[in-house]
Amino acid sequence: MALRQTLNLKMLQKLSPQQIQLMKLLQVPTVAIEARIKEELERNPALEEGRDAEEDEFGESQDEYNDSSKEPTEAEKEFDFSDYSDDEPSYKYTARNHGADIEDKSMPISFGKTFSELLEDQLDMQDLDENEYLIADHLIGSLDESGYLRREVESIVDDLAFTQNVFTEVADVKRLLSIIQSFEPAGVGAQSLQECLLLQLRRRKERTVESLTAQAIVKDYFEAYTKKHYKKILEGLEINELALKEADVEIKKLNPKPGNSSANGKASQAVLPDFMLEIENGEFDVRLNGRNAPDLKVSRQYANMIDEYQSTKDKPDKKKKEALMFVKQKLDGAKWFIDAIKQRQNTLIYTMETILNFQREYFLSGDETKLKPMILKDIADIIDMDISTVSRVANSKYIQTPYGTFLLKTFFSESLTNTEGEEVSTREVKKILQEAIDVEEKKRPLTDQALTDLLKVKGYNIARRTVAKYREQLNIPVARLRKEI
Repeated sequence: MALRQTLNLKMLQKLSPQQIQLMKLLQVPTVAIEARIKEELERNPALEEGRDAEEDEFGESQDEYNDSSKEPTEAEKEFDFSDYSDDEPSYKYTARNHGADIEDKSMPISFGKTFSELLEDQLDMQDLDENEYLIADHLIGSLDESGYLRREVESIVDDLAFTQNVFTEVADVKRLLSIIQSFEPAGVGAQSLQECLLLQLRRRKERTVESLTAQAIVKDYFEAYTKKHYKKILEGLEINELALKEADVEIKKLNPKPGNSSANGKASQAVLPDFMLEIENGEFDVRLNGRNAPDLKVSRQYANMIDEYQSTKDKPDKKKKEALMFVKQKLDGAKWFIDAIKQRQNTLIYTMETILNFQREYFLSGDETKLKPMILKDIADIIDMDISTVSRVANSKYIQTPYGTFLLKTFFSESLTNTEGEEVSTREVKKILQEAIDVEEKKRPLTDQALTDLLKVKGYNIARRTVAKYREQLNIPVARLRKEI
């Protein structure tokens, strides 16, 4: 088949870099938008914090340079900005050498010592020769974020030979691993959960009956313990239920992920609500968090620069033209960013007010069973926007209500039909499941079939596999694993 060149006309939709940035601004939560504004303030000198005065002391608007109705001066006619494209490569004005639409994935600077550094500090205090230190350091580097050594010792011996030209034996690696297992936090360097718990129990200074029983359970009956086969443990250890219960309390005090307890573990972060809701006399008063609505303005100093350059009668040279182009680009960028922040605020409020009106009964009472089935398309149709826009608004956003602070996504749920033919939210069914499991007898927890029968009595004809799916979404284990002594 011969190759041919043809000329075709096609109509294509293409998002501009500004539209992409606007979508990114819409989906980020309050904490991130605050950081994004600070970043823009540092990057663009034409953008400043503070309220923009409507008129200055001369009675002229600060946005006069953008006034399209103003007649161009002689200098402006001589130097026409339209001759210079606003789409000049960004590398001329910034140190970043990638497009503005590329997401910045750089990690924040972490203060304090990492998990590996804490272990290496303890390794430095050991009396080891150079070869042993290299092996032990390699072992520390092989630990995962939970503090476990997931690889086989034989594989580590091969790694040392190929990557570091260190030849050793399995027995030597195991001996050095036992040294690492004596480090803090207790349980680090274990190759399994069972070994991790044993290391912590053996480290206990107080040898009580409960800790010794717990150690025996973890050592000899760990599989039976994890599967809740308590009868097998009672018969094997010849103990009563009270002793087993006390040992169970000791085991539950242990840390299954010792690596996460170090400075490298994820710190808990308080939820910062994006919306504040107050209800007075049946009326909703919703407002954005103040951090979402900063006072931003265009720098008057930069706006005056163009006026000064254009007021000169001398014909601008190449350097002056580049300076003018730079100033204008920064001014346009500042004005666009201010407009984008305002558009973000309007979209957030409009979407949130629509959600409040849709779920009015719930927000007035706080009763989760009053939640109506609601999907993204329902809100998108009302506000006449795309589903992706609603998804970005609901993404990682929280609202503070008189009943607590909730993630917006939790108000969206699918529907199902009860025996009376009414459409109800799956959230309502999950609430009933949660309440039933909370009050169940822990020695004989309700099975999925028992929960299915309970829902049928309440008028919800749901299959057992659907009940199992809702239970898993609630992070509730099966009945056998919920069993207590």
